[in-house]
Amino acid sequence: MARTESKMLPLGTKSPDFKLIDVVTNQFVSMSDVYGKHGLVVMFICNHCPFVKHVIDEVIRTANDYHVQGFGFVAISSNDAKNYPQDSPKEMAILAEKDHYPFPYLYDETQEVAKAYDAACTPDFYVFDDEQKLVYRGQLDNSRPGNSIQVTGRDLREALDNLLSNSPQRKDQKPSMGCNIKWKV
Repeated sequence: MARTESKMLPLGTKSPDFKLIDVVTNQFVSMSDVYGKHGLVVMFICNHCPFVKHVIDEVIRTANDYHVQGFGFVAISSNDAKNYPQDSPKEMAILAEKDHYPFPYLYDETQEVAKAYDAACTPDFYVFDDEQKLVYRGQLDNSRPGNSIQVTGRDLREALDNLLSNSPQRKDQKPSMGCNIKWKV
């Protein structure tokens, strides 16, 4: 597993549009389909990454807690499924159903969406406000596999709380860290 950090897309960037297949419903889902009243959380994840496995329960809790407050959530996997079959749409659907993902799990087969977001790792988190402007990008929290720090979702939750309360976002946003996206060759 290659430890890779987020590239930290510039704050204020307009949310790149997408229309990808939801592996559970087999229906196309666009950004406008998932955007919430207060904003959208876009997450690049995958099935096999130990960093994603480490935080996925908190990601699900956070999505459940904030969806009812008016935030949309979507997870996207952009990994090369040919060379990483555990990240295939079929395997993605199995995992999403088993873990009861409360958000669409989309497959970015061409990897164009990951490139548009300048995504680099899994997990990689992006928060857009109600005007589709990037206000947070980076880590879920300080926990990593093996560092003995409890997974709390603190950084992502704080960004969402700041949007709800019209408070300024932290200037010292920390990059996420995880497995590199498995790019097609």
